[in-house]
Amino acid sequence: MRARQLEVFVAVMRAGSITAAARMLNISQPALSQVLLHAEDELGFALFTREKGRLHPTPEALELLPDAERLFAGLEGLRRKTADLRQGRAGLVRIAASPPPAMSFLPGVLAAYRKAHPDILVRAHVAPVASLITMLRAGDVMLALALDDTMPPDIDVEPLGGTRFTCLLPPDHPFLDRDGLTLADLQDQALISYRAATRPHHELSQAARAQGLRFEPVLEIDMSITAVGFVQAGLGIAVVDSLLPWAQFAGIRQCPLLDDVALPLSLLTLKGRVLSRAESLMRDTIRRHKPDL
Repeated sequence: MRARQLEVFVAVMRAGSITAAARMLNISQPALSQVLLHAEDELGFALFTREKGRLHPTPEALELLPDAERLFAGLEGLRRKTADLRQGRAGLVRIAASPPPAMSFLPGVLAAYRKAHPDILVRAHVAPVASLITMLRAGDVMLALALDDTMPPDIDVEPLGGTRFTCLLPPDHPFLDRDGLTLADLQDQALISYRAATRPHHELSQAARAQGLRFEPVLEIDMSITAVGFVQAGLGIAVVDSLLPWAQFAGIRQCPLLDDVALPLSLLTLKGRVLSRAESLMRDTIRRHKPDL
């Protein structure tokens, strides 16, 4: 029995007549009767007997009804699901971000997305950039946000803006009265910053070399958020991205790095992979709310 035949059969069984069933399905009586006759022809037995213009279900129809009701309920559920997916009311979005955008940019994006699409499930992950690439390739996430735009050829990169660098100081540091610091000011300081072979370290060391200076952290980190505890412990000055909301952490003071050094904020996807409706809506939300940095 085909989907349309199933729908007509259940409607007639529920309504008790061709007229009421046709009205229920919003089709003409002749069209409904034709579907019903085709169903009986294909099944090889009658579903209804017709006496004085009224339909009476056959024993075979009564035996089929429980299974037909179950299948029809599943069909209705599938129709609702496809409509929800089409209109962005249901689905799953898997997104990941490195800590700076995860703690600053992403919350506002998710708030706007949840307000517009409250029925869509969102799974958010926080991971370093190298892990984001692995997650995209494995299909664990479909969208990722990173402070980098240098990616392998299988990763698509969409620029969203950028962020500069800032310095984190202990509350008793002699530089606290300054409006900003330069790489030259940091030459004799114990620095906490990104390890070599990372995009932030490359940008900072390149800017230092252009001025005949050195950029050599004595304490290397993988993620900027880990610098907080080290600065609080008085281990040095941290040079980190300015995107992360550093003011929320006690025991540190923030001072901008005045040198013209920046990091790109990018939206990453796996090349050739088609996004679902829910994921496309998330990408649109990210584009609308990209930070003005």
